[in-house]
Amino acid sequence: MSGPAPAPGGRRVDLHAHTTFSDGLLSPEALVARAVDKRLAALAVTDHDTVEAIPRARAAAGAAIELVPGIEMSTAFEGADLHILGFFVSAEHAPLVERLARFQRERHDRALAIVERLRSLGAPVELDTVLELAGPGVVGRPHVAEALIRAGLAADFDDAFGRFLGAQAPAYVPRPAFRPDEAIALIHAADGVSVLAHPGPQMTDGVIERLRDAGLRGIEVWHPSHGASAVRRYRVLADRLALLATGGSDFHGEHRSWDLGELPVPFAVLDALKQAAGVTG
Repeated sequence: MSGPAPAPGGRRVDLHAHTTFSDGLLSPEALVARAVDKRLAALAVTDHDTVEAIPRARAAAGAAIELVPGIEMSTAFEGADLHILGFFVSAEHAPLVERLARFQRERHDRALAIVERLRSLGAPVELDTVLELAGPGVVGRPHVAEALIRAGLAADFDDAFGRFLGAQAPAYVPRPAFRPDEAIALIHAADGVSVLAHPGPQMTDGVIERLRDAGLRGIEVWHPSHGASAVRRYRVLADRLALLATGGSDFHGEHRSWDLGELPVPFAVLDALKQAAGVTG
């Protein structure tokens, strides 16, 4: 995919990327190596509902690139999915670790329920195949979609979600309720900074103001789903609500999403995040 050309040099950052510990295609080591190859100054690992990749990513980064420990937490708000990014979270924070272990159990149960619905719809896939595709990370609908594709029951991800797995599709199973204010509080308790991920053009300013009142610290302004008008809108909104502006490619793997560093996220974004988190250096 193509986007605005990033500025040359090593002062670029990408603050949204995934590994095989959630639904990314690259291991933590391979993701870091790609970021170094792209001459990024900093990379945030923000897997869905897990921090298990962070120790390996940090070890791989060494002194070659600044590694920002992060997470992307899945929540539900007024019937809609809403994701909260956490930056500079402590991966050893006991309440966070305990809640994420519960997420893993809930996701396993949800995957089982989806597989059972697919079987009743005449589109059988094996739970063992879905779990194998998830690898070391948390299982999710993308892994079920991949199992459908491999079984010849769906042409691609869009087809799998459109006919089976999307929110209005017959095999959809909602996640157990987890509110964004709970995620915000948990991120802050783990010494992190909470940021609303890819709000998108349908997100109302009123909802973001309510999240700000619940403690939200920032908005993801730069994201592949945001066109130029959305970027302008969220930059203005961030200023008005005194929220941090962040951004990243939401990288999942080559040919599946934008590439690392493809969005021109200002380096100053990282400085502001570090100041908010009380991180020095």
